Amino acid sequence: MTEQSITLPKHAGDTRTAAENAEKGFRASQELSDNIQKVLVDLIALSLVGKQAHWNIVGPNFRDLHLNLDEVVDIARDGSDEFAERLRALHATPDGRPSVVAARTSIGQFPQGEVSTHDAIDLIVAAIEATVATMREVHDAVDAEDPTTSDMLHEYTQKLEQQAWFISSETRAPEKA
Repeated sequence: MTEQSITLPKHAGDTRTAAENAEKGFRASQELSDNIQKVLVDLIALSLVGKQAHWNIVGPNFRDLHLNLDEVVDIARDGSDEFAERLRALHATPDGRPSVVAARTSIGQFPQGEVSTHDAIDLIVAAIEATVATMREVHDAVDAEDPTTSDMLHEYTQKLEQQAWFISSETRAPEKA
């Protein structure tokens, strides 16, 4: 299998918007919009990885994991929409083009073809944890400039960490005292 290279388009990432009409409120700094863009890219990638896993898992507890992956995808899609719209509200433009997502995500590549449910559990938990790590990485800088966006980070961190716990519990064994 040959690896494809990704060419990042010019002007990848957000750009500024002109204040128009009543849009004269708070404007995100470049740092804030860059940080929101990082979260957006990982949420888009997580939704894609979640669907790739959803379509291609096989093995024990297939149905439970298949349905749980849809929950992860729904959270990621809702989050990507909310963070993209937050960028727009703060006079920046989100960039969710496939080449930008592929080049900038912190999530690893999901394998092609069928994947055992046990392997998929480890892979999807790693993808969720990478997304949460991005949210935690940008949190303090976001919170310092815009507590409203920080609240969004709290909400999606909680939802995704809960999903990671649900999914990873499938293959965990109790610790022995």
